Amino acid sequence: MITEVPDSYDYNSPNAPNHHPSTYPHPGSPYHQQNHQPPPSDTGSPSSDAVMIKIDTPSPLRDDQSRYPKEIGKTLLALLFLAGNFFLATVSLSLVHDRVPDRDVYGPLPDAFLDRVQPQDWALDVSEILIMVVVNSCVLLITFHKHRFIVMRRVFLLLSILYMMRSLTMYVTVLPVSSRTYYCSPKSNASSAGVIVKRAFQLISGMGLSINGKQIYCGDYIYSGHTVTLVLGYLVISEYSPKRFWPIHWIYWLASLTGVVMVLVAHGHYTVDVLIAYYATTRLFWTYHTLANNSLLLKQNGNNYIGREWWYFAFRYFERNVRGPIPLQYDCPLSLPSSWTKKSPKLPGRES
Repeated sequence: MITEVPDSYDYNSPNAPNHHPSTYPHPGSPYHQQNHQPPPSDTGSPSSDAVMIKIDTPSPLRDDQSRYPKEIGKTLLALLFLAGNFFLATVSLSLVHDRVPDRDVYGPLPDAFLDRVQPQDWALDVSEILIMVVVNSCVLLITFHKHRFIVMRRVFLLLSILYMMRSLTMYVTVLPVSSRTYYCSPKSNASSAGVIVKRAFQLISGMGLSINGKQIYCGDYIYSGHTVTLVLGYLVISEYSPKRFWPIHWIYWLASLTGVVMVLVAHGHYTVDVLIAYYATTRLFWTYHTLANNSLLLKQNGNNYIGREWWYFAFRYFERNVRGPIPLQYDCPLSLPSSWTKKSPKLPGRES
């Protein structure tokens, strides 16, 4: 509460109240010493001219709570959305497997890269080992990021969109097997619902990796899931780690590039699969973060053409409470015991 009072009064002015200075006792008089209350004032006296102004101020909030709310519920919803789309992609592959052209009749399509490189089965294992390294590095980085829940739901949502589109593209156009040596399980004469669900859970148990021995189905070509994971992993590391760690960024860029090349060396995908996966992943990541880092683009109007993206409504829901770019800050996700953080007491008679 703020009280504003005039600094001084001009009693010689025509508009001054009709009071004589002698009316008020002198500060040193007995009356003033015994009576500490101010003398009564009539209407229009100087004391009645005081202005009382009440200003309501909101209670202060912590910066990370107001600008970067955790919203754990939204993060769990994004994780559920990812699980649903990942399951949809495995179901799509389970259906596509029985529609793949017969390898004895249809050979691999002409490809500018694959036609010039002999297939090496070991290269696919190298690619998937690099995938595990990149993914685990992302998990470690996000775990120690101060705003880990915001980063997590962004990654979950981006992966959900990419896997949703991939489940559609691999289903609508089925390509011949790109490798002559890769093992494909026998087709089923009747693809019942039970067979499809069994295949889907088998793929999920192996996380879609051939190195786990669970990926024995063919037809998931357009576009490359290996490339999506490697490229997105590098983009997350470069975006949410300190910029001064640029040597590490280059290392992960080389690791991702090597993993993509190894997929081609193994003839695990056509070159067009890799190019489409790279383009879809990078455009989605950069478009999403352009929207997230510019609050004006949260408004869908005639001038915001990015707002016409089909996933824009989901973006607005997950990002509407985040104010600006996320700072590169890190902390421990688990609170340490207070005894660990206490300073040791100084010994008597000893200077620190």
